[in-house]
Amino acid sequence: MGLLEPAVSVIKIFTLGTFSFLIAFFAAPILVKFLNKYKLWRNENRKKSIDGKGIPIFKKFHGDEEVKIPRLGGLLIWITVLVLIALFFFFSKITDIWWIEKFNFLSRGQTWLLLFTLVAASILGLIDDLIQTLGKGKYIAGGLKLTTRLGVMLLIGLIGGLWFYFKLDWHSFHVPGYGPILINGWYIPLFIVTMMATYSGGVIDGLDGLSGGAFAAMFASFVAIALFRNQIDIAAFCAAIVGSLLAFLWYNIPPAKFYMGETGIMGLCATLTVVTFLTDSLLVLPIIGFLLVLESASVIIQLISKKFFNKKIFKAAPIHHHFEAKGWPHYQITMRFWVIGVVMAIVGFTIRMLG
Repeated sequence: MGLLEPAVSVIKIFTLGTFSFLIAFFAAPILVKFLNKYKLWRNENRKKSIDGKGIPIFKKFHGDEEVKIPRLGGLLIWITVLVLIALFFFFSKITDIWWIEKFNFLSRGQTWLLLFTLVAASILGLIDDLIQTLGKGKYIAGGLKLTTRLGVMLLIGLIGGLWFYFKLDWHSFHVPGYGPILINGWYIPLFIVTMMATYSGGVIDGLDGLSGGAFAAMFASFVAIALFRNQIDIAAFCAAIVGSLLAFLWYNIPPAKFYMGETGIMGLCATLTVVTFLTDSLLVLPIIGFLLVLESASVIIQLISKKFFNKKIFKAAPIHHHFEAKGWPHYQITMRFWVIGVVMAIVGFTIRMLG
């Protein structure tokens, strides 16, 4: 291929992202019809916050009409990626057409772990969503208990950390502009903490269109990082996620046809953590994922302030509900958060390219 190789790689990434969007776009109405047919929505709206207190501000802006909107929209994202990667892998094995073989992005060195993480975490989230929609959960709005959710993510983080350390032999992380820092066995707890911290930002799924746009910006940044590191299959995988997220966003913007649910949040957060370590981009994750940090920090600050000072810092938490309480229209909050997310994703990518 010679000089054409970089161009083919870029074409591969953008084409797979486009295919992912088209598959998800045309599959979404089918999914919406299925979810509504089997009434896969909550039986009642939220009544309490994470600390067990009432949520009058949330109830003011999120009435009972939201109850009848399906909660499993995240299925569209990970199933689309799974179908796309399976199709190109299958056709690459039964044909000698060079571009089909080239477009296969399932590789042991780059995307096996990503695919396993995305599917495994999404299925766990799906279980939570099903318990929630069937009305058998005991957590705030139904579903698994918070301790169970955190325990599952802790286990995923432990498995991932052990895999990176013992199987992939990763013992260091990259400092932009400096180089690798050797940490040896501390790599495992570092991976676990990162997994838990990323998942804590999953509270961003609170306004129509907010989470879809935020995650699309984050994974798009990793498309660019992986491309520049010549991790073409990782870039293609992230592009497929971006494509499915954009299709999800088409149906999630007001009035939302479905919500992402835990099957989307758990899968995306876990996958974001793994792709961060595979691209050795740990120190820029808080920048690229700034919105997740902002959302998570607002909840933590609010809980600490209420616990020890009996005072609220924000009118409501996560912080997007604070702006709702201040009178910002939901679309204004969402679009401004999108702008912040895109800018921070660009900044994070730029810093990662140092050195």
